[in-house]
Amino acid sequence: MTDEFDGMYETFKALLESFPPAEAVKRLEQFGISATIVEQIRERHEQQAIRIRELEEPHAVIMGNRDTWYTGPQPKDRCWPAIENLLRKDGWSEEPAIRSLDDSSTRVVSLLNHPKEKAFATRGLVVGYVQSGKTTNFTSVVAKAADRGYKLFIILAGIHNGLRRQTQARLAQQLVEQNPSMWSQLTGLEKDFTPRENPASYFGGSNRTRVLCVVKKNATVLRKLATWLEEASEYLEDCPALIIDDEADQATVATKSINPLILQIMSHLPKSAYIGYTASPFANLLIDPSAEDLYPKDFVVNLPKPVGHFGTEVLFGRYALDGEDPEQVDDGYDMIRSVPEDDVPAVRPETKADVEGFEPIITDTLRQAVEYFWLVTAARRIRGTGNQHNTMLIHTSVNTAVHNSFKRPMEHLRDRSAHALAIVDPVLLARLRDLWEAETARVSAGDFGETKVPFEQLLSELPGVLDSCRIIMDNSSSEDRLDYENGPVVAIAVGGNTLSRGLTLEGLSVSYFVRAVSAYDTLLQMGRWFGFRNGYADLPRIWMTDELAEWFRHLATVEAEMRRDIDIYMTEAETPLTFAVRLRTHPALRVTAAAKMRGAVTAVSSYGGKRVQTHYFHTNADWLRRNIRAARELVTAAATSAVKVEGRPDGGRYIFREVPHDLVIDFLATYNFHEKSPENDADLIIDYIRKRVSTAGSLTRWNVAIIGTPQGEEFTFAPGVSVGRISRARLDLPNAAPDFADIKTLMSRPDAAVDLMGETGKLTEKGIMDERRRQLPDTGLLVLYPIDRSSEPSPSKKLRAPLNAEEHVIGVGLVFPEPRHGDSTVEKYISANLSNVRLEDEDYSILEGEDA
Repeated sequence: MTDEFDGMYETFKALLESFPPAEAVKRLEQFGISATIVEQIRERHEQQAIRIRELEEPHAVIMGNRDTWYTGPQPKDRCWPAIENLLRKDGWSEEPAIRSLDDSSTRVVSLLNHPKEKAFATRGLVVGYVQSGKTTNFTSVVAKAADRGYKLFIILAGIHNGLRRQTQARLAQQLVEQNPSMWSQLTGLEKDFTPRENPASYFGGSNRTRVLCVVKKNATVLRKLATWLEEASEYLEDCPALIIDDEADQATVATKSINPLILQIMSHLPKSAYIGYTASPFANLLIDPSAEDLYPKDFVVNLPKPVGHFGTEVLFGRYALDGEDPEQVDDGYDMIRSVPEDDVPAVRPETKADVEGFEPIITDTLRQAVEYFWLVTAARRIRGTGNQHNTMLIHTSVNTAVHNSFKRPMEHLRDRSAHALAIVDPVLLARLRDLWEAETARVSAGDFGETKVPFEQLLSELPGVLDSCRIIMDNSSSEDRLDYENGPVVAIAVGGNTLSRGLTLEGLSVSYFVRAVSAYDTLLQMGRWFGFRNGYADLPRIWMTDELAEWFRHLATVEAEMRRDIDIYMTEAETPLTFAVRLRTHPALRVTAAAKMRGAVTAVSSYGGKRVQTHYFHTNADWLRRNIRAARELVTAAATSAVKVEGRPDGGRYIFREVPHDLVIDFLATYNFHEKSPENDADLIIDYIRKRVSTAGSLTRWNVAIIGTPQGEEFTFAPGVSVGRISRARLDLPNAAPDFADIKTLMSRPDAAVDLMGETGKLTEKGIMDERRRQLPDTGLLVLYPIDRSSEPSPSKKLRAPLNAEEHVIGVGLVFPEPRHGDSTVEKYISANLSNVRLEDEDYSILEGEDA
């Protein structure tokens, strides 16, 4: 490039400070710059814009062709480089950590409007992971927007003082203190917003600073801010404002007070961009897009999962999604410990009437969790790496009186244990040794790049650990709070809502969680154990009931499916106003609060192109025998009605080709599907088959396969039709109902190709579906699996246990062809209503008082 071009390009970048790209190009033309140079400048800018738009991460769904005016940081920037320097000092690596943050925050800023546009009202949503660095991401977005001319920054920081204060401290440290001459603050560490007398001192032409305001989502506070901004309206015409809504699904959606106040604040800002940040976007994605509300009409950004992050899937595992190879979906780490249902009444009142006078009992599992926490703290002191704080969370109830009732028994346990250590009580020492050896054997330190600390080394540290251990009741009625600003903390925190959103529990290693919850978003946000565990990734443990663990496993599946939906829409030229992310339902959980779902509709989801399989079973003989009878009746009928029978008993395979669909329907009507499997609803599947048969002439014929193994003992389906039984161990849930088994995965990828002709062994999941579409475009596949009732797990499957059913188990897999002539649908998801449904309101009293 010539010197002339380089100089003109610098001029163009300077013009971008004051004008959108198209206008900046016009200015160059007015300066008399040659058409050739102008075109070269336009092409270079477009290349940089394309690079930003086509970043591999993060994925985004965008409304229309938003002008990518922001193409990344520039040398003269001040706010973003200061954050980079701080992160390097904190030990962040250049690759991939800082690079990923830089890319993702640049992508978000590129979706905002140019600050010099006349007027705008942007609505966006950024989806992250719980405890994954969302605050750092939006702080970086604020920094880059500030570097480019955005003036007012309003951060809506949850509904509790603790989170607001934590957010204020982070922003002050990373933004204000690095460039104090650039910033004015409307709020302080201890002080939420209070009206200032003279708006001109902040927004008048003589004030060139950026203005920062960190407020709770609280009606009293937001009302004051809205009134003050209204009074300042003459100064706000040319004030580009960025509103960051942290925990955007909480209080923002479908509330009488907070939702209208946020909209009122935005109405006073002619140039405003609203970005919601959340890890549980269920409520936000169910807002009515046609309403004058906060539906993310302009963009949805899917932040990448950070390296080393402990998320739902990592800890709990999940189920395979449609099209995935089940063998590639992990069971999760062996870090979940089971709390018996019988223990729950000892740590949580069964009814509201039982709250008064409730006294918790230190059960064996709670004592074990506490003792393990002390051992972890000692081990971390010896290692001397990672976060300096050590925290344990006990969360059994939302009621503050229940939290407070734990203080005396927990302090008694600590003091009694300290005394036992002092006198070298052999019973306690033996128990601690057994616990440490058992836990370090189940989760190998070497798998996480760490070294096991021998028990003998822990003994010298344990007295000091107990001596420094505080029992803290952190709730909305207590004055005691977790304070990580004044030296290393060792604390057992008993709390509820104040610990359930946004607030980071530093050095959290052990959680005891039996809280009753009823919605996905509430459940996900309660999981304070998600996040980063540098230096002690082998040590975290969670004690909870088996039912809660299953809910989290289901939730991990919902999350993965939701994110995949967003990614798919990104590649299909959809916009936030033409797609609706589907949210898989659960029989025992709401997706979000009822009021937030009033704008939702039951989405239609076809079985077309899907694979359905059973993984929950009862283990009692009567239930299983009915399934054996249903399978034998189907095979007997198929043997006489099939157009062709292919038997390979030596390979453990039979295929009955072109079986009439009514035989399949009869089987589905008599087979027992477990009631906890909504995706295996026999009535929905039967209804779908009948509609496909009647409307499209598809699924009139089915291939019925039997898959066994030559190594297994024989199971007979019909005279002359026998195969060896396969083995499917169940997940090891020590306190599960005695009549329940979850085998997690039934079908392997090649099973979906069992009836295809030719070599299929090396086909991918997509390849199998492509080949099915070519060979069997209208034929369904039903696969029967005879599972041995004993089914011992392989040594490598640490989270599995023997099946131990009273009878042999019949597993069922169904593979549906992709539709060719339209499709009939079944209802099993909910999504935003893309028609014109109005949201109704719900009030939350905690949002009204200023000191919430």
